[in-house]
Amino acid sequence: MDMLALGAVGVVAALFAVMVRQRAPEMALVLAMAACVLLLWNTLPLLESIRDVMEELASLTEISPTLLRPMLQTVGLALVTKLAAALCRDAGEGSLAAFVEVAGAAAAVLVALPLLKMVLQLVMGLL
Repeated sequence: MDMLALGAVGVVAALFAVMVRQRAPEMALVLAMAACVLLLWNTLPLLESIRDVMEELASLTEISPTLLRPMLQTVGLALVTKLAAALCRDAGEGSLAAFVEVAGAAAAVLVALPLLKMVLQLVMGLL
């Protein structure tokens, strides 16, 4: 699916969710979640292409894959966190959305710690 089709699916799903929300708010949430899963499923090949290009660039510059992995994981965590928080807000659970964001940030920091360790080792080696 190209971006135009993905955008159209998102807009149509949002319009249907607005219409359904008037009579059955819980069904509107299920509809939004189903649309998110459909869009995410069709976006995965794009993310795989990005990963492949980044790995190719890393090999050209002789960057270790151990440096690339945390960065990709952090980006993935950010996307999942944003999606989960948006769904929580759509369900009217703002406080749950805030907690999801805090948990996502903590997970991103945890994943990025090996990068920080490598940077500190590099700086210490230069001193």
